[in-house]
Amino acid sequence: MIEIEQLHFRYPRSDFHLQIEHLSVGSDGQAEKVAVVGPSGSGKTTLLNLIAGIVTPESGTIRVGDQNVDTMSDAQRRDFRSAKIGMVFQRFELVEYLNVLDNILLPFAINDSLGLESQNQNAAQLAKKLADSVGLQSKLRRRPNQLSQGEQQRVAICRALVTNPQLILADEPTGNLDPKNKRLILDLIFQQSEARNQTLIVVTHDTGILDGFDRVIDFDQFYVDGTRLQTAGDEVSS
Repeated sequence: MIEIEQLHFRYPRSDFHLQIEHLSVGSDGQAEKVAVVGPSGSGKTTLLNLIAGIVTPESGTIRVGDQNVDTMSDAQRRDFRSAKIGMVFQRFELVEYLNVLDNILLPFAINDSLGLESQNQNAAQLAKKLADSVGLQSKLRRRPNQLSQGEQQRVAICRALVTNPQLILADEPTGNLDPKNKRLILDLIFQQSEARNQTLIVVTHDTGILDGFDRVIDFDQFYVDGTRLQTAGDEVSS
């Protein structure tokens, strides 16, 4: 699913840099659930953003499925991301003027290839089903500012799952949830990824959830399962 080779990335006007000689996740058509851990500023969120094409490397290759993300145009990366990747951002990135249901369905609004009427009808049914599974069934018409942080987090997760993506990237998806909802959300994400053979990469500081993953990549170690990770400086949020 993901193959990264000889990657070098640096933020402008920053000492931060990230080098990855080789990283493979979900290879040979086999989906994998991977947790990424490590200290703040080590490059965990940057790794997700590189895989998703939100930022691009100075050099090296990033392959997701049969697509080279690093060679796509901005528009191609945006369409690829909305169609093939489900993203859960640490800051949620909900649209304030849209209600819960429309926020969940946002990928269908911004990507024409997902906007066929029949797909939208199916998507609306799935969106409501996902919302119901995380306790948001009575709040579909509310806007983000009428929700708690935990509820906003659940909306963001439903949005990431609604397109049945090949790949799910989640940045601290349980960071704003109480223990009960944390377990609920994790079970939902795991069930979704396993049922649809989706690769899952989760950045987390919560060591209590690591036992549910197939593999843990620790950015605090120089070598991880034969993968050389080099980081330096402070991470810049994007």
